[in-house]
Amino acid sequence: MSFKSVAIDGPAGAGKSTLARQLAGRLGFLYVDTGAIYRTVALAVLRAGADPADESQVVSLLEGLDIRMGYGEDGAQRMYLNGEDVSGAIREHRVSGAASKSSALPAVRAFLLDFQRRQAREHSVVMDGRDIGTVVLPGADVKIFLTAAPEARARRRLLELEQRGEQADFEAVLRDIKERDWQDEHRPAAPLKRAEDAALLDTTSMNLEQSLEGLLALVKEKIGQ
Repeated sequence: MSFKSVAIDGPAGAGKSTLARQLAGRLGFLYVDTGAIYRTVALAVLRAGADPADESQVVSLLEGLDIRMGYGEDGAQRMYLNGEDVSGAIREHRVSGAASKSSALPAVRAFLLDFQRRQAREHSVVMDGRDIGTVVLPGADVKIFLTAAPEARARRRLLELEQRGEQADFEAVLRDIKERDWQDEHRPAAPLKRAEDAALLDTTSMNLEQSLEGLLALVKEKIGQ
């Protein structure tokens, strides 16, 4: 059986997870949220009281980590850390900053690389992240770079946080978005960048449905799904 893969990359707050999940549902593919995988590592680092930017501290934790991925009855991806369902905990605001730092470490990226690639070997997938089309799945059938203006991304992230009952300030969220962009684009290991053969989709002026239709059009153009 021949499996297909769709790689979606882009900056923080671009809506990758929401759109990739819906796209996978429309295509009948498995959705793989790689950001959630990195967040799980970051949560483990925080719980251990380690510095997420200190490679020696983080490396010492990796060997003992049991990270697994599953899917709920609703089809949503669930993350498990040492047997505990941490799908909610990894979405806390403090974990975002830690994930940005720990995911920049070469040792962490190497630790999780085969974990991610294995999903594409065993299923047709829609996988989103920062380096899917450039590093994780360079041979993906479809590559898309999904982006939006920082202000638009900050508004979307603020709404997401408020819906989860978290208090946040727009300017603070915007500042975090811009800082995350800089960190992701300048990290030494697998920096965020558009793959040469990736289609660009800017959703600044699009709503969710328009963005999804834009993704579907790009996929159909490539693999006819």
